[in-house]
Amino acid sequence: MKQLLNAAFLYLLVGVSSGLFYREFTKLNNFPEGQFSQLGLAHTHLLTLGFIVLLIVLALEKVFAISRSRKLFTWFFWLYNAGVILTSGMLIWHGSLTVLGLDSNKMISGIAGLGHMLITAGMIVFFVALRRAVVAAQADAAVEPAMR
Repeated sequence: MKQLLNAAFLYLLVGVSSGLFYREFTKLNNFPEGQFSQLGLAHTHLLTLGFIVLLIVLALEKVFAISRSRKLFTWFFWLYNAGVILTSGMLIWHGSLTVLGLDSNKMISGIAGLGHMLITAGMIVFFVALRRAVVAAQADAAVEPAMR
């Protein structure tokens, strides 16, 4: 649980910092206000996918002890976080190029797509681990009254 809490807190710091970077970097480079850049998306991706989702996972861990499936939980944690970091990094890279007036290339989109695939794989593994934990909790609840 501490690992989830620490990761969520780190995403909070990085997400807020990316919002600050977005605001100041666009001002510094006289980027037209209201014009689209992926820098703003990095801020929301980090806060939502990193901070909020991991806090929800933390609450589910507290209720269902998902990490009892240690191998699945470890796979989820690293796949998911690698995906969020990769996706957000590409959003920052692509957005910075846009603000600077430079052209992007398909490599950035491809790497961002890989990040999204890692997030998806992590969530699938998470749901397998969550299902196992819920089934185990139901089995424990059914056995407990019989022991009284």
